[in-house]
Amino acid sequence: MTPFADWTFFGVLLLYAALPVCILGLLGKASARRSFVASILTLGFVFSSHTSATLRIAGLHLPEVGGPELLQPWEIHGTAVQFAPFYIFLLSALWQCATCYVFLRWKSRAMFYAALTLSLAPLFASKLLPYFAVENAFGFLGISYVTFRALDVVFSIHDGVIKSLSPGQLFAFLFFFPTVSSGPIDRYRRFGQDWAKERSRQEFLDDLDFAVQRIMRGFLYKFIIAALIDRHLETPLERTPGFLGTFGSMYSYTLYLFFDFAGYSAFAVGISRLLGIRTPENFDAPFLARNIRDFWARWHQSLSFWLRDHVHMRFQLAAAKGKWFKAKTTAGYLGTFLTFGIMGVWHGFALHYIIYGLYHAILVNCYDVFARWNKQTKRITDTPRNRWVARLVTFHIVAFGMLIFSGRLIPPPPPAHEEKVETWSPSVVEGYVWRRDHANGGLEVDIYVDSRWAMRVPANIDRPDLKERKYGNGRHGFRADISPWFQDGMSHSVEIRLVSTNQPIAKSKKIAP
Repeated sequence: MTPFADWTFFGVLLLYAALPVCILGLLGKASARRSFVASILTLGFVFSSHTSATLRIAGLHLPEVGGPELLQPWEIHGTAVQFAPFYIFLLSALWQCATCYVFLRWKSRAMFYAALTLSLAPLFASKLLPYFAVENAFGFLGISYVTFRALDVVFSIHDGVIKSLSPGQLFAFLFFFPTVSSGPIDRYRRFGQDWAKERSRQEFLDDLDFAVQRIMRGFLYKFIIAALIDRHLETPLERTPGFLGTFGSMYSYTLYLFFDFAGYSAFAVGISRLLGIRTPENFDAPFLARNIRDFWARWHQSLSFWLRDHVHMRFQLAAAKGKWFKAKTTAGYLGTFLTFGIMGVWHGFALHYIIYGLYHAILVNCYDVFARWNKQTKRITDTPRNRWVARLVTFHIVAFGMLIFSGRLIPPPPPAHEEKVETWSPSVVEGYVWRRDHANGGLEVDIYVDSRWAMRVPANIDRPDLKERKYGNGRHGFRADISPWFQDGMSHSVEIRLVSTNQPIAKSKKIAP
């Protein structure tokens, strides 16, 4: 169960978080601290519902298992160990909290670097180890955001801003469930102000009004606009090879990413406010930015400001104190490369993420050079026409950056296996299945309707888009006509299984006629 991604989560959210908080709020007893129990219950459901992570030994890999019934921290199956994400989450919580407390107790320069290393260790393990032998066995949903919040605490202790830590507040800050999976990234001191505040009935009603508006915006952005873009633009363009597909995807992916991410952020900000936490905003009309620096002040603001404060400014300050460079601008330009390089690696170690970070570092530095030149020459004046031209140019260079980020220009090596159902309808289901050991096809899928076997179809439809992505000869698509089962005018559950493994390639789906 991924936060804000399916209706099951909203049902759990309403039952275990929203309803109790609303009752307390109407009684004038709502506070972030009282919402803490609701957060723990919701976190438990989120992590217990995910499939387990698998540590492979000697290259062996067993099918993933999991779900709410997975109660043991791990299960050993032959040469594979499967970890329950809920226990990985708890271990990470203890790890990050202990790191902060140890550093607070024994502050020193050496302990500062040790605390930074220890805080980053789970993130690097989850990012790097899959390249060797581990598949997500050291990570969980949202580990990147949790790590950055933990680092904020470490930096604040080092700066002398934090002089004491409350166990409940620290845990709630690191693992606040509305923001745990995809942000926004809050700050410990700001979070603490809301944590200690007791809300009156009227303050709660004001927060409730704000929360409902943001949640409705989230539904509009994520489940309507983003879903329509994905279905009618992005998915078809993904399957269109060549220049036309790539060019169109540059715009469709940019718009899809914004509405999907902004929709999630609206949910997170709205639910946070309901629970008494004023989580910072993440977007401020980014496509109206007049230059690339302005764009990063509007796009994913919590990450941008975190990197500005904790990376760029600290690097410049250290360079100034140590007199590392003669030119005053050198530290700023190198700091920009460092900042955006970290941002790229934060998303992942794939080449396209690193290039994406460097691309934006070059853009920001080039804009700084241009701004300095224009300030002296005054060649380009601030007129309404020039402002709109600047917005148009900025949008296009941002969209090209999103194309780099998507990996379409620099596709990563194909995975060992990948399955996707792209169309669910009462007439057809279609998608593709890929196995590295079947690079030239030969796979088949079984279609089940209401848990009863209906048909077997080969996965041999030619897909030029898959061939372009180096998925063998590209003949891995399947299409099944299931219309005869819907002639009764009733809804039916459809499941698709890979014949060679008898494993479902996607969750069964209830399809209405």
